[in-house]
Amino acid sequence: MMPVKTLSAPLALRLRRRLNAPAKGLFIMTLNLHVRGAILVAAAITGLVTIASPARADRCDDSAKELANQVDRLKVNFRAANVVYLTHPAAKELSVACRGDKYSIELYAKGDRKPKPEFFALVGSMAAIVFTVTKDDTTTGATRCLKRMGLLRGDKISMRYRRLNMECTRTKTDASIAITRGKDE
Repeated sequence: MMPVKTLSAPLALRLRRRLNAPAKGLFIMTLNLHVRGAILVAAAITGLVTIASPARADRCDDSAKELANQVDRLKVNFRAANVVYLTHPAAKELSVACRGDKYSIELYAKGDRKPKPEFFALVGSMAAIVFTVTKDDTTTGATRCLKRMGLLRGDKISMRYRRLNMECTRTKTDASIAITRGKDE
């Protein structure tokens, strides 16, 4: 007869726990693999989307770049807060501003006290690009606003032309025009 080996207590408890434990079937093990794989795939897709998506510039930058590309001799100077400053030989100051209290976008231009036809054409073409209105309409509106200033009407004129708000001011040395479109339009 063969001698029977007795098992020590810790080993017996380990065997008993393993035997009494619920069996892990094929379904449980594959479920764990599928969950892990799904989490890894989701993390990889999220990482690729955040890395691959380009950083979007705001509307001011887009408008300024489009203006610089389409108007001759117009250059983007610099950006401060939500205003992009531009330069052109026909104007003393040019700027495009976004997101004000009462407007969605603003075009500002300053020239000589008696503006030349080049200045009117510049303001008209810039406003046509920024506000997506025809160039003839914006040139006509800017010309009317700037030419109305004088002895009878004063040095500050506010008018509305083709859903654009135009405000013209004049000092002793220069004249300026600010063209805006309201937020609700």
